[in-house]
Amino acid sequence: MPSNASIEILTVPCLSDNYAFLVHNSDTKETALFDAPEADPILDALSKKGWKLTDILLTHHHDDHIDGVEELRKKTGAMVIGAASDKHRLPFLDATVSEHAALRVLGQDVEVFDVSGHTINHIAFYMPAANAVFTGDSLMALGCGRLFEGTPEMMWNSLQKLIVLPPETIVCSGHEYTQSNARFALTIEPNNKALISRATEIDTARATGRPTVPSLLSEECATNPFLRAHLPELKSALGTPNATSADTFAKVRHQKDTF
Repeated sequence: MPSNASIEILTVPCLSDNYAFLVHNSDTKETALFDAPEADPILDALSKKGWKLTDILLTHHHDDHIDGVEELRKKTGAMVIGAASDKHRLPFLDATVSEHAALRVLGQDVEVFDVSGHTINHIAFYMPAANAVFTGDSLMALGCGRLFEGTPEMMWNSLQKLIVLPPETIVCSGHEYTQSNARFALTIEPNNKALISRATEIDTARATGRPTVPSLLSEECATNPFLRAHLPELKSALGTPNATSADTFAKVRHQKDTF
């Protein structure tokens, strides 16, 4: 749960398997949106809550994360924020940010990380007051984004920025891919007891239509093979105990791409 009682996070299912996240500060009456796959579900959620959208923060340029921006901007007047280095591929930005920017949203500090890999100039937003990191398609529940533009080493370095956040951090990622990610993770570490337990919980949740996102960072560190590439037990499971962490990550990513 968020560490600040005035902060509420609402997960909004969009499209076929996307998630957007609304974060509301009951003290300031402001609401921020992290990614905008489509407008209608987000407008409906705002209406039901009686919240006014003030800010839209974008993690990267892919259509399934930005297609709702213009309609939301038109209907709410919200300010749109995204990476300065990727503004040529994003909707018009009212404000741009770079890594470690001093950003304030909802009256709270937000830290910006460059998490390039899935795309170049992909960013993530960490809001300590919400106890949450909004990762788009970088770190995902039991996975990470396919490397459309970046290299394995680049993505591994990006994930290192997230893995050191407090273990109780809520990971708000962009897709409902967790069940298939779990099936793959079990091929890498079939004897990981935490993973086996989590996979069972995921199957139960999906059977009843419940989302598996967001997740806890501590849970990701214990079960997500893409975050575990530095660990001797995962290297041994792959049969490459002497490989570098970046090379181990690359092997896991390649195996997932062909899974």
